[in-house]
Amino acid sequence: MNDRAEGARLFLKTIVARAYPRVVAANRQKSWVFFDLAFPLVGTFAMVFVYEGLHAPKQFLGFVVMGGAMLAFWQNVLWSMGAQFSWDRDNGTLELYAISPTTFEGVLLGMAVGAMFTTTIRGAAVLLIGSLLFGVSYSLSGILPAAGIFLLTLAALYCLGMLLASLFLFYSREAWHLSNALQEPVNFLSGLYFPVKALGAYVGGAASLIPLTLGLDAMRQVLLPGTPRFLSPGLETLAVAAQIPLFAFLAYSSLRFMEARARREGKLISKWS
Repeated sequence: MNDRAEGARLFLKTIVARAYPRVVAANRQKSWVFFDLAFPLVGTFAMVFVYEGLHAPKQFLGFVVMGGAMLAFWQNVLWSMGAQFSWDRDNGTLELYAISPTTFEGVLLGMAVGAMFTTTIRGAAVLLIGSLLFGVSYSLSGILPAAGIFLLTLAALYCLGMLLASLFLFYSREAWHLSNALQEPVNFLSGLYFPVKALGAYVGGAASLIPLTLGLDAMRQVLLPGTPRFLSPGLETLAVAAQIPLFAFLAYSSLRFMEARARREGKLISKWS
């Protein structure tokens, strides 16, 4: 029992230790905060103007604003979790993680939590500024359900991010290309700028494997009345909740497989393995 308590304490300390440098670094470079806010707004505004030019209903503008806010979290998963171990191996940090008494999961979660500080500011700014500028209104009764769905979606996304971290490390130098390759397809399949129902049953069903797809669609339905329904919000929320243990188990299994392979071949911290 004491060993378990000590292990849990070490796990939490690892999360805090890896999150702290990222939070501090965000405050040291004020220009980064500006660019983190400005660049996502440009892409979001471009799509808003497309819908306005087509005289689309107001909730379509809400689709774009909410999608632009959630895009920040998907990019955080790709770059702050998925590709992180591959970069750490190149700069020699992965060796320190490998010989430390903590777990890779704790290191990854700490990195994600630290990066979430700037990601949340970025997402909130896109949501607030976009909603105010373009007159997007939300259902007040849907705020609490949307907050719960948002937290479940983040949990599923970061479990997926841990899975991607081991896969990207396995493919070594291809991690950068894999991250770029997953960016635009996921933007499309998750329906960031349009209702998921437009994808159709087959493509939408396949896209539902990405937590962002169902999570974002469920939040839109409870916050933006009149959203075309792909599935009911309750069913989409249950599906996202089921993805959390699924991706957590796959991530755990993948990281253990990676460690076993590294011990067998001795290539975990080799830069060009």
